[in-house]
Amino acid sequence: MYKSIIIVIVIIIATLVAVNISHEDEPANLKLEQLKQKYAFKAVPSVDHHKLGVLHKKFETPQEVTETCLTCHTETHKEVMASSHWNWDRLSYVKGKGVYASGKKNVLNNFCIGANSNEKSCAKCHIGFGMDSNHYDFSNARNVDCMVCHDNSEEYFKGSSMAGYPDRTVNLENVAQSVGLPTRNNCGSCHFFSGGGNNVKHGDLEVSQLSCDREVDVHMATNGMNMECVACHTAPNHQMKGKLYTVSTNNINRAKCQDCHTTTPHFNDVLNRHGSKIACQTCHIPEYAKVNSTKMSWNWSDAGKLKDGEPYSVEDSLGNHSYLSIKGSFDWQRNVKPEYVWFNGTAEQYRLGDSITTDVVKMNTLHGSYNDRNSKIIPVKIHRGDQIYDTEYMRLIQPLLYGDKKGDSAYWNDFNWETAAKKGMEIAGQPYSGKFDFIKTESYWPLNHMVSPKDKALSCVDCHTRTGGRLENLTGFYLPGRDTNKTLDTVGKWLLIFAVFGVVSHAGLRIGQDIKNNRYKKQVIDHNKEEQPDRLDS
Repeated sequence: MYKSIIIVIVIIIATLVAVNISHEDEPANLKLEQLKQKYAFKAVPSVDHHKLGVLHKKFETPQEVTETCLTCHTETHKEVMASSHWNWDRLSYVKGKGVYASGKKNVLNNFCIGANSNEKSCAKCHIGFGMDSNHYDFSNARNVDCMVCHDNSEEYFKGSSMAGYPDRTVNLENVAQSVGLPTRNNCGSCHFFSGGGNNVKHGDLEVSQLSCDREVDVHMATNGMNMECVACHTAPNHQMKGKLYTVSTNNINRAKCQDCHTTTPHFNDVLNRHGSKIACQTCHIPEYAKVNSTKMSWNWSDAGKLKDGEPYSVEDSLGNHSYLSIKGSFDWQRNVKPEYVWFNGTAEQYRLGDSITTDVVKMNTLHGSYNDRNSKIIPVKIHRGDQIYDTEYMRLIQPLLYGDKKGDSAYWNDFNWETAAKKGMEIAGQPYSGKFDFIKTESYWPLNHMVSPKDKALSCVDCHTRTGGRLENLTGFYLPGRDTNKTLDTVGKWLLIFAVFGVVSHAGLRIGQDIKNNRYKKQVIDHNKEEQPDRLDS
């Protein structure tokens, strides 16, 4: 009994010693350590706006705040007014279509459809004041909203359906004295809530990232790098680096992982070579919507149901609206595995007035293919749904959704698609036949946030597996471990046979040579011994 216990203890000790001897600590990644040092130090403001006497007064309107800002920042409004954040469009080039201006002014999306004719509600996410129609004066510097991006008091917020004006409860004097560099709160006030609620649109941008851990986002984690959005999305002269793919077409001024991490971030060169065809996000964002659900589908065709003549809502088990009379039915998901597509950085959007040529309308198309040398595999959220369209002119319809009162043709008041479609297209200056139906739609959202710690990144077998791999639905190219190819498989099989044959042959030759050498050694004649000749004869 004691002997067995001692043997077991000896084996355990021997195993531990062997593991300790064979274990080698991973060498420090100096590139990563340099980046951590670079972003560990936060910028210290060089100006305390609380000390500026010009800001110590009662502001009657938000425009007065802007005018006061411009007394010091005399030319800054020109930079802001040259940005897409202000203009809601930018010049784009699409092969076959030429150069044109596109943005929220004229691009339709797969959520609230479009801003045109609904500005008073949608302008809650415009960096200006008083946008209540599509005749907004984009040349009026007084309407530039400095506070929405620079308020550090966390007190400022836009009013609901107030054409971009702040809520009436906001203390403008306190906000004006508390401005500084943009924080996550500033960016998140629009980008977290785009589409009508938290995490509705993006799936990888939501309120949890205001205070999350490394499991959710290694860059924004409060117990990690705690980086602000503007650390990556730098904005020299108020021109923001990194653009939303649903409203930008050209592959210029994108924010990329390689900007900080270089093209050789791994010690393993095999992993680095993957970077020629695999985006960093593909492996390092294995899932999104890690904390709160994101909206995966939106069916406008279900909207308009009433109970006792009144609109109503239905919530799922997590408290998300699964049905709203004003918007239709939705599907929400959490901890979602991305889908994957080829993408070369260029895109195309469905603009108001474009013709429908397919059974499923792509609201934005991401260009790319395996044969395109600029293309890489990226993870995306694909949002699916349906929208109202003109069955005669074959165009998506921009309906009037928001209105101030019943009877003004707005769908959210009257629940009448006919009048909402007619009024919306009239305001947008588009023809309408009076005949409508609903058609399937899709939009593509590349995932760039919610980067996981490296030990939670995808491993080889997540893709290089025969069935059920992450890239199972991405076809048109040969993926080792997943695909079969008769020629390659035949060549591989024979190479394996030749390799085995070579090893066996080599081993046989070595063994034969050793036997031969041993026999020769036995035949060495020792002339000092008389009996040696007899041995040889035997």
